Amino acid sequence: MTAVASAPKPLAARWPLGIGAALVALALLGGQKALIFCLLIALMLTGMPISIALGLTVLAFLFTMTQVPIEAVALKLFTGIEKFEIMAIPFFILAGNFLTHGGVARRMIDFATAMVGHWHGGLGLAGVVACALFAAVSGSSPATVVAIGTIILPAMVRQGFPRRFGAGVITTSGALGILIPPSIVMVMYSVATNTSVGALFMAGVIPGLLLAALLGLVAWWRARRHGYPRLPRASWRTRWHALRRAIWGLLLIAVVMGGIYSGMFTPTEAAAMSAVYAFVVAVFIYRDLPLKAVGKVLLGSAAMSAMLLYIITNAVLFSFLMAHENIPQMLSDWLLGMGLGPIAFLLAVNLLLLLAGNVMEPSSIVLIFAPILFPVAVALGIDPVHFGILIVVNMEVGMCHPPVGLNLYVASGITRMGITELTVAVWPWLLAMLGFLLLVTYVPALSTWLPRTLGMMG
Repeated sequence: MTAVASAPKPLAARWPLGIGAALVALALLGGQKALIFCLLIALMLTGMPISIALGLTVLAFLFTMTQVPIEAVALKLFTGIEKFEIMAIPFFILAGNFLTHGGVARRMIDFATAMVGHWHGGLGLAGVVACALFAAVSGSSPATVVAIGTIILPAMVRQGFPRRFGAGVITTSGALGILIPPSIVMVMYSVATNTSVGALFMAGVIPGLLLAALLGLVAWWRARRHGYPRLPRASWRTRWHALRRAIWGLLLIAVVMGGIYSGMFTPTEAAAMSAVYAFVVAVFIYRDLPLKAVGKVLLGSAAMSAMLLYIITNAVLFSFLMAHENIPQMLSDWLLGMGLGPIAFLLAVNLLLLLAGNVMEPSSIVLIFAPILFPVAVALGIDPVHFGILIVVNMEVGMCHPPVGLNLYVASGITRMGITELTVAVWPWLLAMLGFLLLVTYVPALSTWLPRTLGMMG
């Protein structure tokens, strides 16, 4: 996985949303409890990293306005990240890094091109398919954009596609990395809410495939409308050869998903197996990653894992503070007292998360908002797995729109296009993603049918 830091939003652009959020917190909670959110927002407005803002907010509030002993804070700091599921995060990061550097992406692109390259917008459709395949082995959206985009975007430009078209396809299709399992964001939601990781992974399969098909449909329609180039139809011999070259990377999907469903592995054990498998494929089978470069991959994975674990640690402390001050219960009682039903609540959640996506990256949003909104969702009878997929789809949308969309910044580095130009490029696919978000929100069977059928849900 390639870590890409998002550029902070200018302070002048952050103030209106920050002031609005502070006023909402004051109105809902009042008094001392509202100071938690006001302090957090004030620190975020300075451009401080979310993880540090969370930690300072918790410590400042606990040590000045409560009687919680420092020993309890230290104990929570360490026990909060002792969950077995958290170990899946560094393993999936390591597996994604091996695959990104190990030539797997190039072979997946060749296979996708052989299968769909002859349709309208051939290489664009191949990009969508390749992103979906790579998402199923990496678990990361930025890694998917980097691995697929750096190879297929130059090829699309050489073939005569507008750079904006290619950028729009890869930026939005790369977001499939957190919806098609395995997904690091799903693991974080599981950590925050104690929802089954295995059920979440299976719940992401159908929505992930549907969204990939929708993004491909948008690419096909625009390519047909504007007469973009298409490739000659590949022979079955060529397709078979491309499949043989890509098969070792594709088998990782069977290792992870097959192992979890069959009961051979827990999701965390499957993550460890994927890291070992990716290492063997990249170094000894494809031989695209020399042994002397393995140390660099390990160091990069360790740095990314440390960053995410630091965010998780501070988010755990923030959740502890929320529970200590009884804020989730107060919010739940307030919403239920207003007579807010599931339909209105889910709409409000979507709006809240889309707004949060303007100033925060997905990991922080999930770890901050999931523990607060989850009790309300459960009280309203909303399935935890369905709610998790809804949050993940919101995170996908947030990664593709300014000002803090991680995929936009990754794609900007690849295409050498400005964020404004990229925003214009992605809007047809982004509108389709917003429509898909509404579908996932109000048709829970899309998320729950497969894990329920497989006996992973009650």
